[in-house]
Amino acid sequence: MAKVKIKQIRSKINQPARQKKTLIALGVRKMHNVVEHEATPQIMGMIAKVKHLLSVEEVK
Repeated sequence: MAKVKIKQIRSKINQPARQKKTLIALGVRKMHNVVEHEATPQIMGMIAKVKHLLSVEEVK
């Protein structure tokens, strides 16, 4: 399965609590923090909920 790099590019300040918890569940804790995950349907669904705060890049 493919991997994705997730980087937070916008602040979570003034975002709903649900979106803040989604970022924590993804493992992104600070601005410009990069994490790698497998591209499972669960992870892709979480990314879709907060895509306006993230930059996503596929790793080959």
